[in-house]
Amino acid sequence: MPPLFRTALALASAAILLSACASFPHHAPVTGLRLIGEQRIALKYPFEGTTVGGLSGIDYDVANKSWVMESDDRSAINPARFYRATLAYDSKAFTGVTLASVHFFTQPDGSRYQNLAHAKLEQGDQVPDIETIRVDPQDGSLWYGSEGNRKVGLDPFVRHADSGGHYLATLPTPAMFKVAKDEIGSRNNMSFEALSFSSDGKSLWLGMEAALYQDAPLATPDIGSVVRITRLDRAGTVLGQYAYPIEPVASRPAPGKEADNGVSEILAVNDHQLLVVERAGVEHADGLYTNHVRIYEMETQGATDIQAIPALAGASYVPARKRLLLDLEKTGLERVDNIEGISWGPRLENGRRSLVMISDDNFNAQQVTQILAFEVL
Repeated sequence: MPPLFRTALALASAAILLSACASFPHHAPVTGLRLIGEQRIALKYPFEGTTVGGLSGIDYDVANKSWVMESDDRSAINPARFYRATLAYDSKAFTGVTLASVHFFTQPDGSRYQNLAHAKLEQGDQVPDIETIRVDPQDGSLWYGSEGNRKVGLDPFVRHADSGGHYLATLPTPAMFKVAKDEIGSRNNMSFEALSFSSDGKSLWLGMEAALYQDAPLATPDIGSVVRITRLDRAGTVLGQYAYPIEPVASRPAPGKEADNGVSEILAVNDHQLLVVERAGVEHADGLYTNHVRIYEMETQGATDIQAIPALAGASYVPARKRLLLDLEKTGLERVDNIEGISWGPRLENGRRSLVMISDDNFNAQQVTQILAFEVL
């Protein structure tokens, strides 16, 4: 059996000072992040009859002091699932990750999600592409988002499950995010990528990975783009929606190769500010990718509520303000992979808060599953 984890990076001395004025709920303002270290999970690690990989969402379960990490496996390798784990870190070192259990998401009829080859679409089956997961601060249940599948007419969705992944309800989401035959609505594999509870736990923030067709072209090395980030109450009523500007792709791909930039996760800081993960992938001539990952602070105060604007292209509105907090390429990491998850963690022994990020390796031997732990200064 391959080793589960590689040696943690010894980066306790690296500090990235930030000028953030945002604050955690009930906590002092953020003035910096210090990278504690890194752990990696081995490629296609076998665990309780499943293959670990594609970990595209992470959140901390305060009640039982564990972490939930979901896989974006479209039930192709194993049925759609999430893992519970413990992360061993303090202010001095990140020393290990231990998987504790695996749980399978279920559909409304109680069955597990099927892959596209076996799903009964005419009977209402969904093919999962689960990209984000959050623990409900009120009762420990789970909320997760799937990107759907535009190619076969499946809309993106947000669902509520119990702590074991069993279906409870589907959250109503705005009709503008549905897929359509014409170039309108969500793009394929670029829709519900990000989810966060508000700082008071009473509502949810939902983030798109990329622009709706009617809002803007995708980001390129020459131009940025825009995505909608929406606040909904627990019944699905839209409380506000804001335009978040995406940066141009940070480098150029090789001729004929791909490059993109989009939102891979969000995390509420307080009632009006969010952390936004912008993750770019740039393909080289050999088919390998460079990832550019940056964390921004999004400020919704002063931005236009755009929920009633059907198309942003050509419309008049004020986008949310943003400010760069952290460029992962400047942290001293050996490599920056495909970061898709971010979560607040427990307080460290020195009383400071922690923050954790995770990457999605796409079950690809050219990528890694890396988990990063930070001390919040």
